[in-house]
Amino acid sequence: MRFVLRLLTTIAIALGVGFGLSYYALTDGRLFGAVSLGPWTAWPDIGAPAPNPYTRGHIAREAALQLGRSEGLQFIARTDSDGAALDLACSYRLDGHMPISTFWTLSAVDAEWINLAAPGTDAALRSSEIARTDDGAVRIHVGTRLRPSNWLELAGEGPFSLVLNLYDTTALSGFSSADMVMPSVTLEDCA
Repeated sequence: MRFVLRLLTTIAIALGVGFGLSYYALTDGRLFGAVSLGPWTAWPDIGAPAPNPYTRGHIAREAALQLGRSEGLQFIARTDSDGAALDLACSYRLDGHMPISTFWTLSAVDAEWINLAAPGTDAALRSSEIARTDDGAVRIHVGTRLRPSNWLELAGEGPFSLVLNLYDTTALSGFSSADMVMPSVTLEDCA
């Protein structure tokens, strides 16, 4: 009787751990195929001819058109640099250098990937439109309330994600990836 109880307990633990890790890999998966740099997360194998199984699960779950490896890389931030979820009731500031790329865009989306750009504005902020500091860094304000300089104007309410698309980039493709730095996402204020 004791043997059967231990066997059933072992099977239950194995199934729980197995299904739990599978669920995590398919819903979040940052430990298995994604790369996180501060609040930014990217899936570098997404455009590979034969991505790893966790990346394939992520592609199937997202069901979105993805960039090929030679086309670019997409980074997503769902939190600020302190780990708090991004919320449209607050304003944020991106500070720092963008990874090397020919061109990049920054946009904001909700949970259903609907663009949150304010009506009458561009859907994304483009690298060709940005005023930079003397050392080439960017400072971009993101939110629903007017800010000076570079501003990604948003509309709506609730949580959102920032999407940074790097086109024709060397980010995460070689030896320089270890010291790659992404812009910080800092909370400015909340309404």
